[in-house]
Amino acid sequence: MKESIAFRPRARLMSQLGEQLIKDENIAVLELIKNSYDADAKNVQITMENLDNPSSTIIIIEDNGDGMSLDIVKNCWMEPGTDNKEKKLKYMIENNVRSKLNRLPMGEKGIGRFGVHKLGNKITLITRSENNNEVYLQIDWTIFNSNQYLEDIPIEIVERKPTQQFLKNSSTGTKIIIEKLKTSWTRGKVRELYRSINSLNSPFKSLDSFNVVFNIDKKDWLKGLIEYDDIKDYALFKAKMTLSGDKIKDYKYYFMPWKSMTKLDKRPNLVPEINMINEVRRNAKNGKRRKELEPIDLSKHKIGDIEIELLGFDLDSSILKMGVKDIQGLKAYLNTNGGIFVYRDNIRIYSSGENDWLGLGASRVNAPGDKISNNLILGSVNINRNGSSDLKEKTNREGFIEDAAYNTFKEAVLFAVKKFERDRAQDKQYLRKYYGATSKSEPVIAEVSLLKQKVEEKIVDKNLKKEIFGCLNNIEKDYKHITEVYQKSSSAGLSMSVVLHEIDKIISELEYAIIAEQTSDHIKLLVKRLSTLTDGYASVVKSKSIKIFDLKKMITQALFMVDFRLSAHEITVDKQYINNKTDFKIKGNESLIISSIINIIDNSIWWLNYAKIPNKKIFFDITRDITGYISIIIADNGKGFTIPTDIVTKPFITDKPSGMGLGLHLASELMKQHGGQLFFPEFDDLQLPNEYKQGALIALSFKED
Repeated sequence: MKESIAFRPRARLMSQLGEQLIKDENIAVLELIKNSYDADAKNVQITMENLDNPSSTIIIIEDNGDGMSLDIVKNCWMEPGTDNKEKKLKYMIENNVRSKLNRLPMGEKGIGRFGVHKLGNKITLITRSENNNEVYLQIDWTIFNSNQYLEDIPIEIVERKPTQQFLKNSSTGTKIIIEKLKTSWTRGKVRELYRSINSLNSPFKSLDSFNVVFNIDKKDWLKGLIEYDDIKDYALFKAKMTLSGDKIKDYKYYFMPWKSMTKLDKRPNLVPEINMINEVRRNAKNGKRRKELEPIDLSKHKIGDIEIELLGFDLDSSILKMGVKDIQGLKAYLNTNGGIFVYRDNIRIYSSGENDWLGLGASRVNAPGDKISNNLILGSVNINRNGSSDLKEKTNREGFIEDAAYNTFKEAVLFAVKKFERDRAQDKQYLRKYYGATSKSEPVIAEVSLLKQKVEEKIVDKNLKKEIFGCLNNIEKDYKHITEVYQKSSSAGLSMSVVLHEIDKIISELEYAIIAEQTSDHIKLLVKRLSTLTDGYASVVKSKSIKIFDLKKMITQALFMVDFRLSAHEITVDKQYINNKTDFKIKGNESLIISSIINIIDNSIWWLNYAKIPNKKIFFDITRDITGYISIIIADNGKGFTIPTDIVTKPFITDKPSGMGLGLHLASELMKQHGGQLFFPEFDDLQLPNEYKQGALIALSFKED
């Protein structure tokens, strides 16, 4: 037997959709506001009444948009999942048509009206379109909690002569009254809704033609809320850019120190174009895996250009005291509203991860230093409704569907944010140098010093005090040694960031224990744990392999170790040092110096590929000056350093998207340990071929043995 059948949904499906399709009450309200936007409303008003009495609280959402006719209510509004808006959007895009207020519909799935289900059990709808009668509809959603079929529950709809004016005395519009609310609206919940409504429009590009007003009968509940205009001038770092195809175009970054920061100057960084790339591993022809730079290309999908604006903040207490009147208010605002948000035609898209959809929080935890977290940044990512059809919103309105187009979109935005992060890190170095607390520049040393003071003040037992001071002195000594010695390679499994992170965590706990006057046993346990940790790290990086060796042979050995990478990337090595008949011998740790040279070569390989230099070259020579220094000269024919050389050796400072910012810092520390220095000579100070004039130039200078 064969027959055709159709789905017959039960009535309770409506309640289930209303409860589960929309994430929370905030998104439910915002969905209804977006419906008003799609109806070409200039004004929307959300009113909450009787907040003192949860059982009788009412939410009213009213607009002065186009309204709906009886036909639209019956055949569109009463048909969940209708493709009416989707067809309308497609037609408008294909025919280059816009609404009266130059808008394209934001919705297209036909489920926005389920926002009312999420909010309450009783809804009254009053609407009127131009040259039509008023339509009245009232629904008690509890009638759908039965086992009847949906088609067997009739809803009464009334068409009548106009009974009222809508917002701003408009003859057209829609009014929705929601009663028998499903949740109680507390002070905190109302304030959260207010913030969500406030952030619906991008703070950088407000929509004058779309105004949303929020009214409640408990005015004191909104008291003390700080607005964007109250904090925007406290941003020290700003950026604006456009992502198009595989490039960042018109990148504009500004460091904007406050007037009180007289030792610092404003610093613009304006770059016409930046290539967006990912570093990926590929299998080479010989079977070995190699790193390649792969473009991040938005043009592979219908995403369109992306406009990004960013404001960066510094919440260090020593900085804030220089110019912020309401420090707690600023911190509270950024903790609640901080992050980078996506806007489509300046209307916000809510992401499933809310403000950390880029994973900035995890990035900051895993790599301390100058990474950005959500409470340090305000940003907007604006896309065009017309050109971004491949970015599709999830049915539950929790961001975009995570497909290939979304992944490319996310990669591009993250690449741009990381560029801003690296520029910000450079200027933070100057902030810390002139105005920051000592603990930020020497995090462990300063904390140990502070800890010693507190031990002196709090600990009475002389023997215990002596034991703690002994441990702290060892910690200080071992920490200094760790920072002075270069690790052989990153594959050793020990990262400088891990050292800093682990030591800082334990010291903070130790400091708290002393302040809180915990037991002596607890303090001793913490100090010994910290001492053991630093001893372990120090033993890994300590090296006693010091000998006299030939610099020429050492350079040749370093180049031999990277010969495959150089040939794979088609880089020619100009070995000028071989032509020098002089023998150059120094005393030191040969393997660690080789590691430093390999790191510098790796950096050159990366930047030569990134800059797409046609005939890539790296230059090596050895010179001797009259001050008694022997210098290894390393140069390339790339674009040169993108970071000021006076801070390029600081830890965590890098302009490489995939870099940690530790290579040159550790190389510099290694040179100091050898009694020499790493410096960046001017091109005219040396006799180099002219083709290296614009490239990076480094000198590793050793005292002659």
